Amino acid sequence: MTRPPSPEGALIKAIAAIAPGGVRTGCRLIREADETHLTPEETRSIPARQPAMRRASGAARWIAHGLLADIGMSDVAILRAPSGAPVWPHGITGSLAHDDEMAVAAVAPVGRIASLGIDVEPALPLPDDIFAIVSTSADRIGTADRRLAGRILFCAKEAVYKAAYPLDRQVLGYEDIAVDLGAGRATTRTGRKVSLAYCVAPRVVVLAFVDGDDL
Repeated sequence: MTRPPSPEGALIKAIAAIAPGGVRTGCRLIREADETHLTPEETRSIPARQPAMRRASGAARWIAHGLLADIGMSDVAILRAPSGAPVWPHGITGSLAHDDEMAVAAVAPVGRIASLGIDVEPALPLPDDIFAIVSTSADRIGTADRRLAGRILFCAKEAVYKAAYPLDRQVLGYEDIAVDLGAGRATTRTGRKVSLAYCVAPRVVVLAFVDGDDL
């Protein structure tokens, strides 16, 4: 009998299938003691003292360290900037995210891809009160699963913000990002165009990316 893939294995394949060329991705179930994967410099840059947050940060950075090592960048500390964003090595764009159980990361050399954002959420309907905050009349959900459309939209706006902020340095609210899931794109109030790709199983993950040609 063939064993079903693990949650990590299934999500690794699902994210890789939606990632544009040149973008490396990975995921990891958050485990006890994952905070030990933080380098001393990373530990000092992350103010959170809650064990769960530090474990999640350690898990996400553990993934990113491996992705960077794959392209020849070993022993790199991914510090946390005062804005909360990770600080990537020169010539690299990337993004980290986690929910309560799973951490994800994406990295790419700057070039064809100018900036990346990623977000992850459980594949569950978004509560109505949060959907009312996230959604605007400008959003289009296309053929997305209606049960999960709100969750995908939430993930998309989080990922778009992460991709846009390093380029524009503008704080954006949900109302400042218009998402068209069917077209695979989003536009911020600053006029920034961001491409989108997503998967919904075994978790909702959205990749947002700005093409280098769009700068």
